Amino acid sequence: MPLALAFEALGAGPPVVILHGLFGAGRNWTEVAKSLTADYRVYLPDARNHGASPWAESMSYAEMALDVLALIEREQLHRPCVIGHSMGGKTAMALALAHPHAIGGIAVIDIAPESYAGQFSSYVSAMRSLDVAGAASRREIRQALADGLGAAAPVDLVMQNLRRQNDRFDWRLNLLATGLCMPELCGFPEALRNARYDGPAFFVHGAESDYVPPSSLAGIRALFPRAETERIADAGHWVHADQPAALLCGLRDWLADACAAIPY
Repeated sequence: MPLALAFEALGAGPPVVILHGLFGAGRNWTEVAKSLTADYRVYLPDARNHGASPWAESMSYAEMALDVLALIEREQLHRPCVIGHSMGGKTAMALALAHPHAIGGIAVIDIAPESYAGQFSSYVSAMRSLDVAGAASRREIRQALADGLGAAAPVDLVMQNLRRQNDRFDWRLNLLATGLCMPELCGFPEALRNARYDGPAFFVHGAESDYVPPSSLAGIRALFPRAETERIADAGHWVHADQPAALLCGLRDWLADACAAIPY
């Protein structure tokens, strides 16, 4: 059964939905959304088990696509363009392949429709191992995470899941479910391997990221024959943090074309 996702909406115009990645939340994309609000109504949902959205034991891409579809239907959005990063990008792809008539196009940021190594399992383990309820400060928790995960880990992103309630810290993330579902989150639904989405598709990746190597492009175009691709220099997996201006430039151009093709 689809969950009623928590979300924020900004701006006015044709609808755009932005789906965050694992360990993220809709608010991570607020600055990008603000830059689009002069022309679009931008929706920033929190995925299930993230942010302010409800928790559930499972979080397959089929389920998360249905959560977004339910949001589209509940808010009566007419074929929104859906932008997704990492886990959100896979959710956007699953939505497009399973429910193509509900959307006007997808933009996928630094992810491909394939399986990846479960490198994020260590993040869940590190977060679960900390006694955050007994911690005296955010600095103490951040240092413990940095010590456990290493300097290259996106500790600041993980720390955005930390909240303080009644003088105690806890996580705004269902760590148990996320850990148990990690193999599914690192994969891509086999049931969609023979599907095809013929609508507008835009695949952006960071030049310094190894998530979308040249070998991924054939698989992308097999599922999304109209896929346009763009490689952003000096950007890693978190393209929106590394090169926000370059990402916005590409998204604006693509959105203008994709939205112009949607009949109203």
